[in-house]
Amino acid sequence: MSKRGYISRYMLIVKKLKAKPYSTYLELQSYIDKQFEYYQMQDETLNIGFSQRTLQRDIREIRDLFGVDIEFSKRNKGYFINQTEMENRNFQRMMEAFDLFNSLSLSQELSPFIHLEKRKPQGTENFYELIHAIKNKFEIRFNYQKFGEEEGSERSVSPYALKEFKNRWYILGNNNKYGSIKCYALDRLNNLEITNKKFDTPKDFNIEEYYRYCFGIISPDEGMPEEIILSFTPFQGKYIKTLPLHETQEIAIDNEIELQIKLKLHITFDFIMELLSFGDNLKVLAPLALVQEIKLAHEKAFLLYN
Repeated sequence: MSKRGYISRYMLIVKKLKAKPYSTYLELQSYIDKQFEYYQMQDETLNIGFSQRTLQRDIREIRDLFGVDIEFSKRNKGYFINQTEMENRNFQRMMEAFDLFNSLSLSQELSPFIHLEKRKPQGTENFYELIHAIKNKFEIRFNYQKFGEEEGSERSVSPYALKEFKNRWYILGNNNKYGSIKCYALDRLNNLEITNKKFDTPKDFNIEEYYRYCFGIISPDEGMPEEIILSFTPFQGKYIKTLPLHETQEIAIDNEIELQIKLKLHITFDFIMELLSFGDNLKVLAPLALVQEIKLAHEKAFLLYN
């Protein structure tokens, strides 16, 4: 069976147990059989065979790959997911990404009913291997080519986590040559090799903390996050309220004139690009250095049309 077939089956099992805890084997089998025809629309060669023996093997693989514990309750006579709130939130995000990946590869038969972006998630062909390396703490080697470089170079990395940002996936880990944490885009990575060399993840490393005050994939090695104050037009503000820019977002003013919010973030290139995308629907109020940088960028853009 293809790797995608295995992963698809794992995801179907988890989906069913999230929707209906304490599902029996027969309920899981029925659900997977019904979903199978939809998956075959995307790939006619896909096989998602399922049996009681397969289920026990899948439970072990799901635990090893995703850190999701599936147990059987004798009292409730069914399988359920034993998971903390943090683990649930992280895995739910991965489930959403996998659903997106599958949705973007729907067959042409559904095109009259669903219109999707033509862009597909980048670099997902190495997902299975990278998750395996992260869970089992195996160092990886790969060739990496930065934008603007004619040739790539080999990297040796201790992988800590996968991260998604703006339809691209990244591997975050320790660069073994320089001893520093780096982020690598999966679409610029090739010739991936999972080595047999083990590594230890630093006890104080936590990806949630690492990116707590960051927007995007850039995490500065130094400096403190700053308080940022933004003023949006009332109409744009409706979108900002329903889809916050960042988890630190707080509403300061919300009236017919503006939506003013406060954020606590490192000011990085990713964040500046996001602010510029709002055009005249946004005015930066603080800090002053950010005000000047956004103002200068708009002035340069204006000169392009002069």
